[in-house]
Amino acid sequence: MTGAELERQIEELHPASFGWALACCRFDHDEAEDVLQTTYLKVIDGRARFADRASVKTWLFAVIRTTAAERRRRAWLRRLSLRRWLDGGPEPELPVVAEQRVADDERRRAVVAALTALPTRQREVLDLVFYHDLTVEEAAGVMGVTLGTARIHYARGKARLLDFLAPGGAP
Repeated sequence: MTGAELERQIEELHPASFGWALACCRFDHDEAEDVLQTTYLKVIDGRARFADRASVKTWLFAVIRTTAAERRRRAWLRRLSLRRWLDGGPEPELPVVAEQRVADDERRRAVVAALTALPTRQREVLDLVFYHDLTVEEAAGVMGVTLGTARIHYARGKARLLDFLAPGGAP
């Protein structure tokens, strides 16, 4: 694949990429923008190379997920060292919860709350399959897990989501 073709496909994937970055950053809009910018820089400067082993979408989403995890890890280490320096100061501030960032639509908030209550891998595989139109196999590639593991998280996530969204079900 030529560089121009890769660039065109990445450009077409930008809206979906931002949505995935938002999900990887627990719906923190500013953090998602930074993650996506860092991802694009990795692609431009060659730290992330497309090797034609998967689709461009699968590869790009994997780079976004990895970048978000790296940023979370760095932020956690900074907070930890600051806490040690302050000798037991107050706990670091938690990220803004997803419900504060979504539209006022009650059903949408219920879905976001239910998704947020799911374990990380279940939430990620459901997000990739339902919102980003990947297959479970492609989602496994993005997440860096085996196909069997992805299928298990997919099935369990769907079942828990149905329980949460049923009348009287609460996350």
